[in-house]
Amino acid sequence: MTNTLRQFKADDAPALASLTVDAIRTIGAQAYSPEQVEVWSMGHITAERFVARAEVGHQIYVIADESDAPVAYALLEPDGHLDMLYCSPTHAGRGLAGQLLMHAEGHARTLGVAMLYTEASELARPAFERAGYRIIRRRDFKLRGVMIHNYTMEKPLN
Repeated sequence: MTNTLRQFKADDAPALASLTVDAIRTIGAQAYSPEQVEVWSMGHITAERFVARAEVGHQIYVIADESDAPVAYALLEPDGHLDMLYCSPTHAGRGLAGQLLMHAEGHARTLGVAMLYTEASELARPAFERAGYRIIRRRDFKLRGVMIHNYTMEKPLN
């Protein structure tokens, strides 16, 4: 199986939206309660929002399978905020998150970004730690009335 890391194309948007919800519901269920998973996946990013974010300069890196279907992606904002990192449940555990993080870091360096930062889920946290991010703090907050948590993490690029 050969995967290709490439830039986002507008026709990827529906697949990325679907992949995101599938990952939250399948992988997220390993560390979050059914109620937390439900509120996390409700009204999540739509296909239209992927296109809109790309149009305003957010970089979306896609790993596609041999048929060019997206199986993982990362979204990097111009200020160094890595807003999204998701992998299809059928492709999880294959190092794709690490590839995406390394690629995003390389691109951020070319932009002169001094610090990458994110809010990582319980399940994404290990991938970020392997990539050299450090935990700043655990964030406990309400999402649509349900308590949930993630981790503020950062990585200096100097």
